[in-house]
Amino acid sequence: MERKEIDEQVIHQYKQDEQKMILIFAQWCVNNELDPFEIYRKAYPNQPTNTALEDAAELTLPPSEAHQISVETLLEILSLFGNDDLAFVVNDEWSQLERKNNK
Repeated sequence: MERKEIDEQVIHQYKQDEQKMILIFAQWCVNNELDPFEIYRKAYPNQPTNTALEDAAELTLPPSEAHQISVETLLEILSLFGNDDLAFVVNDEWSQLERKNNK
């Protein structure tokens, strides 16, 4: 395989993995009755609309049909992709949900 082909494969795989990460984030939000677009805007207020998030949001399932995603798993995945700002907001939202549920 040529270097260019290997580079293209790596880029393609990264993009696929990134799409999966976005879908996991969107599904976690739906599962926890949160708006993924609102959470994303809190983390990245100056960024334009994220078309990958729009695409992922269309693929989410109702919470009753979806697998549960732990906040720890989501935070780890976000960290792997360097989405530290989003991970911070997710962690904050999770803390608020836990406080509300423990009342």
